[in-house]
Amino acid sequence: MATFRAIGGKCRALMAAASSSATTAAKSATAKKPKRPSSSSSPSATPPLKGFSKPIPVSPILSDFIGSPEASRTAAVKKVWEHIKLNNLQNPANKREIICDEKLKALFSGKDRVGFLEIAKLLSQHFVKTG
Repeated sequence: MATFRAIGGKCRALMAAASSSATTAAKSATAKKPKRPSSSSSPSATPPLKGFSKPIPVSPILSDFIGSPEASRTAAVKKVWEHIKLNNLQNPANKREIICDEKLKALFSGKDRVGFLEIAKLLSQHFVKTG
């Protein structure tokens, strides 16, 4: 038993020394790091919009529906869903099916009913290809 206590006491002393040196090393490492400017300091430095969130010119039909000559794909889909919800155009028996009114028929090539997964595909023809 005496040997176990002697070893245990030395281990505690070694562990205490190791933890105190690690703490001082961590403090000195954080003190050496230069501070980066915060992102809130320059509000005009927002990254440019790319991909689906970039506004691009749209067809006259979609422009009349949205009320803007340019729109992002996500914004256009959101506007269509707002119209669907506002006018209660989802089929009550099958929520995945949209019953088109006259405005949506103009957007969706005259279709009477559209699946909700088809909306983005049918809207893609109204975005002007650039480049």
